[in-house]
Amino acid sequence: MNIVLQNLTRFGDLLQSQPALAELAGEGHAVSVACLENFAGAAALLPEASAIFPLPGARFLAGLAGDWRQALVAVTEFTDAVASQAAPQTVVNLTAALSARLLARRLCGDAVRGFSLDAFGFRHESTPWAAFLEASSARRGLSPFNVVDLFRKSAGVGQGRGRFALKRPGGAESGQAAALFADVAAGALAVGFQLGASAAARQWPVARFARVASLLWERLGTVAVLVGTGAEKSLAARFRELYTGPCLDLVGATGLPLLAAVTARLALLVTNDTGTLHLAAGLGVPSVAVFLATAQPFDTGPYLEGCLCLEPDMPCHPCPFGIPCSHDHACLEAISPDAVAQAVVAFCHTGAFAPGRYPGARAWVSAFDAAGFMDLVSLTGHDSEPRAIWLRHQRHVLRQFLDDTPFVPPIVLPAALPDADRQALVRSLAQSADMLRLVEGQAVLAARNQAMKSRFLASYERINSLWAASPHLAVLGQLWQRQAQEQVPNLDRLVANIRRFAACVTAFTHLVEA
Repeated sequence: MNIVLQNLTRFGDLLQSQPALAELAGEGHAVSVACLENFAGAAALLPEASAIFPLPGARFLAGLAGDWRQALVAVTEFTDAVASQAAPQTVVNLTAALSARLLARRLCGDAVRGFSLDAFGFRHESTPWAAFLEASSARRGLSPFNVVDLFRKSAGVGQGRGRFALKRPGGAESGQAAALFADVAAGALAVGFQLGASAAARQWPVARFARVASLLWERLGTVAVLVGTGAEKSLAARFRELYTGPCLDLVGATGLPLLAAVTARLALLVTNDTGTLHLAAGLGVPSVAVFLATAQPFDTGPYLEGCLCLEPDMPCHPCPFGIPCSHDHACLEAISPDAVAQAVVAFCHTGAFAPGRYPGARAWVSAFDAAGFMDLVSLTGHDSEPRAIWLRHQRHVLRQFLDDTPFVPPIVLPAALPDADRQALVRSLAQSADMLRLVEGQAVLAARNQAMKSRFLASYERINSLWAASPHLAVLGQLWQRQAQEQVPNLDRLVANIRRFAACVTAFTHLVEA
C-alpha cells in the first residue's frame, strides 16, 4: 500500500516520526513523507522515506495575507503533486492542527490514520491513541508516554519495542564534518553543547553550560563543540567569554545534514529539550538533557536507552501551559552544573549514569519497559514521589484503555500513593463511577424521551467538569469530551464508550486501592 506520512510540526517532532515510519515500511508499505519545506533536510535523515514532499508553508501564509485564491492554488498544486507522484491510498497524519487535518482529508478522504476530519468537517481521530496524543499535549504533567510511542500508536503500529535509527550522514557531509574537526586534538573527547531552546524559560543559563564545559576540560581534556541555529550566536559568544578551554563553535554554520554529521562525531551531547537532542538519539549519541518550565522528560525525552534526563526538583515542575511563572523562573538555577559535570565524567569512565545525588535535580535514565515502550528509571529516588507514582499508574491503565483490551492488573504493583492523595483520588474515582452509571442510564432514556435529553447533557457536562478539575484525571476528561461527542449520533456506540470509561475508572480504583 502507498502511504504518505504527514508531520507538519518542528524539526524534532519530524525526526521522532521515524520509528513509526520504519514499522510501516516493515509491513511492506511504500511510505512517502510530507513535511514543512524548511525541514526537508531533516526528512532526508528518515531512511525508510521513499519520497519527500516539502510543503511551502510560508508561501501558503503569504497567499492568505494577500489573495486567498493564490493560497488555494498553491495547496491544490501541492496535493496534486503528492497524488500524482505517491498515489497514496492512506495518509498517516501526526499533526493535530486543523490545517493538517484538512490537508490529509484533501489527499485521501476518509482513509486517514491519526488526525483527520469526518465528512461533515468535524475533528476525528482514527484511534484513541491519537486523541490522547492531542489531549496530553495540554496536560504535560499527566503524560506518561514518550511522544515517539504515541506517534507509533497513532499511526496504527507500535507493537513491540520501538527502534529509532536515523540515516547515517553521507560521504559529503561526513567529509565536511571531518574537516571542521581537523584541529581537534587526536584522542580528545568532543562533547556537544546545544545552548538554545524553543523559549527562554526552557533554556538552561549559558553560564551553567560553560561551567560544565570547564569542569570537563579540567578533568577529561574534552573539546566543547557548540551547535545551534544562527539565532543562537549571541549565546555562543557569551559561552566563549566564560569558557577558556578548546572550543569548536559551529553555531549557525551547519545545515541539518551537516549538523547530523557533526552530531555523529560527538562522544556526548549536553542540551536543553531541543530537536538536536532527538537528532542525537536517532544517531545513537548519548545525551544529558535539561528539562525546564513546561518541558518534562516523560513525554519528550530522548528515545535512546541510557541517556540522562534532568528536571528541577521543584513541586511546581513541569509548569502548566499559559500560566505566568510565580517563582521568577527559579528552575533555571535549580540544577547544579557541578553535578552534571560529575555525571558526565562518571559516564565517560563507566559508560553509564550512576544512581546518587544530583543536587537540585530529579535525575532519570532512559530505558525500555517490558512492553517495548520507552520509560524512565529514577537515579535519585524520585520514583517514590506522588507525581511519579501516578504516572506509573496511568502508564499501566491507560495503555490497556487506549488499546481497548481487557484490564489486567500489573504483575508487580506500583508504589502506593500517599494517604492524602490516595483518599482524594478514591473519592474522585467513586464519584466518577456513580456519574458514569447515571449517564449511561440517561443516555438510553434520552434516546426514547426528548425531555430526558437535557438531563443527560447536564450529567455529561458534570463528568467533564469533575475530571477537568482533577489534578489526576484531567487528561481522561479531555478524552471523554472528544470521544463522547463522536459517539453521540449512535446510541450503541455511545453506551459502549461510556462503559469503556467506566471500566477504566474501575481499573484505576483497583490499582489505587491495592
